[in-house]
Formats: sequence, structure tokens, C-alpha cells
Amino acid sequence: MNRMFCFVLDTFSAPISRRHVSILFMLLLFCMMTVISCTHKSEYQRILKERFQIELETLRNQYGFPGATAAYILADGTIGVVATGLADVENNIPMTTESRILAASIGKTFVGATVLALALESELSLDDTVSTWLGDHPWFWRLPNHDQITVRQLLTHTSGIDNHVEMEGFIEAFRQNRGVAAPPLSPEDMIAHVLDQQPLFMAGEGWRYSDTGYLLVGLIIEEVTGHSYYEEIERRFLAPLGLTYTTPSDDFEMDGLATGYLSPDNAFDLPQKTIVRPGVMCWNPAIEWTGGGLISNPRDLVTWAKALYEGNAMEGEYLNQLLDSVPVSDVSTGTRYGIAVAVHNDGPFGQTYGHSGWIPGYCSSLRYYPAYGIAVAFQLNTDIGIADGTSPVFEDMEKRLADVVISAVGNQWPI
Repeated sequence: MNRMFCFVLDTFSAPISRRHVSILFMLLLFCMMTVISCTHKSEYQRILKERFQIELETLRNQYGFPGATAAYILADGTIGVVATGLADVENNIPMTTESRILAASIGKTFVGATVLALALESELSLDDTVSTWLGDHPWFWRLPNHDQITVRQLLTHTSGIDNHVEMEGFIEAFRQNRGVAAPPLSPEDMIAHVLDQQPLFMAGEGWRYSDTGYLLVGLIIEEVTGHSYYEEIERRFLAPLGLTYTTPSDDFEMDGLATGYLSPDNAFDLPQKTIVRPGVMCWNPAIEWTGGGLISNPRDLVTWAKALYEGNAMEGEYLNQLLDSVPVSDVSTGTRYGIAVAVHNDGPFGQTYGHSGWIPGYCSSLRYYPAYGIAVAFQLNTDIGIADGTSPVFEDMEKRLADVVISAVGNQWPI
């Protein structure tokens, strides 16, 4: 710019020729086009965010959830974040773009990424048998398929181990310990619910979603690194990527937490409202740990998705391993599961990578669209009617919010 400025001064101080006039005209034209381009881009982004906001509000009016936050990230890294409704209905507290919600099983994506990083560092192998790392625990030999399962099979839910979260014994233990100040149940306490059971299938020969498997992975991470799991993801991902809205959900009190709302007949006999006062839960979410274990915001979630699914979350080539997936059903559904990633092949916008999350009172969705280089995430402060994260409500929200962004990327709007 300084050289250009000096050139312009020299041009004006010299006798004006046709050549000088031509150069000045080109400079003026360049400046005008730059201003127009910036103005157009700013207007484009304003309209996109406005339409994204309108669609989220339309969805809330249609489905009646208390509140929601949502975000998108474009191929160039532009982020838009919106919110609608209420973070606390009884106290009329609005949901804002900085509100945070328990991300539930989306937290598994950080577990998978940590193991991939350790594999790149040759600290472990995805095909190590689990006994390599946990075989000295006295309970290990009572684990289904203990002599066969590998780290990869835990991560892809192909270990043959059942899911403790759905077992009556765990549900009753949670009911009795939900108000304990320290972690209400240790990982070993939860793993104990699957011990001495027959495997659901031989390791690697079926698929069954299992939070229990991810607790085992958490123990492996801590065995390998000598650090807590939360220390590892802070050092490796949260701090480097600036994910300041994402922190461990390991205590009753969490800044910015929106109230969650449950059905009165929920399986855990929890109150219909998850908090006792703003930011303080009535039960301890530390029980989730590496089954999820994070509170977040859609701004962070889309930032994470773009870094993770474009191969930029860590040094080294890891995407092929991450996306190496298995079918989740004997029936062809187009859905597969890799290293903590659901791969949907037959969506309305082509292939997607991502994860959903449910925990009592909250639901979250994260989807990355590789054909467009964009990610979309949303979080709701209720699980009523959408407790498993795969309901028609969730699918409709994912489709319609993505459609707003992808339509803009495809230049289908007359801006």
C-alpha cells in the first residue's frame, strides 16, 4: 500500500499523460470493485444469517421446544451463530448465542481424536488388544470378549459389549447416586454392569452402540498418557483450536448452562427441570465421562467439525483411519460408523460426517458436508419426543438448517 501511495503521488506530480490517466482509472476501478466485493460479501453473510435465524425460529414454532442454539461454518471459515426461545422458561431467561448445553455423545469425537493422535505418535495401535492396556485390572477377565477385543473395535462399537446406560442395574444405581458431589459412579462402577455377561456377538462381527466401550477407551487413554482424559483434550484440541465454549461437564455447576427439560415419566426418575438455579444442575453429569462428558456451544462444534473432518485437528494423516467405517445394521441403511463418527451416505445433500448426542434434558446434532466444506450444528434444551437423537424432528431440523446454508453456498439466492 505504501508503494502504491508513493506511485500515485509521483503520478500526480508528473505531467499527466494518457498512460497516467489509464493507470489512475485502473486503480480507481480496482478500489471500487474491492469495496463492492466487500459490501456484497457482507450483505450475503447478513442475509444468510438472517434466513438461518428465521428457519430456527420456524422450527421452534413447529415443534415447540423451549429453546435452541445453532451455528454454521462455511468453506472459507465464516461462522454464523443464532439462538431462539428460552434458556429457562419459568424465569423467562432467553437463549443466547453464548448459551451452553451438554453435548452428550458428540464428546466421543474428542475421545476418538485423542486415540488417533496417540496412534500417530506410536504410543498405541488401534489394533492393540485391550488386554495390552487394561489386562492388569482385576475385573478385566470378566469382560465379554476380553481376550479378543481391540481398541479399534471399542471405538467403532464392534466389540460385542453391551451398553450399560440401558441396563436396569445402572439406571437404579444412577437414581440412587445422582446427587453425590464427587463423581457419582466411577468408570469401573459403570463397567461392572456388563461384567460376566455373554458377548452380544464375537468381536468384530456385529455392531452395538456402547457407552461402556468408550469408558474402556477413556481408561486406556489415561493408562497410555499418564494424564487425565480432560487434560489431554485441553492440551491437544480445546486450547489450540480456541474452543473456549467447550469444557468438561464434570460438576454440578457450569457457566452459561441452559436449563434442560425432561418428560415427567423419564426412565431415570429425574425432575422435569434439570437445574436448581441458573447454571447449577440437580444431578451430577460427571457420570458420563468419556461416553460424552462435555458442555459446549454450536460455535465450537462447527469449528471442531471443520478441523476434524478436513484433516486439520492434529499433525499427521488420520482421516482414512477416522472414516474407515462399518455398517450399523444388517439392513442397508446407508449409515456406517468409523472412529467416533457416523457416516451417512444417502442424505439429501450427499455424504455427511458427524455425531448426535442425547443426555437427559438435552439433545445436540453435528453434521459436516464434505461436498460443500460446511458444517451445521444445533443444540436443544429438551429431550421430550427426541430422546434418541434419531427422531423425525432431528432429521427434519438437520435437513432444513443445512438446506438454508447449502442453498446460499450454491448461489441460489438473488443477493
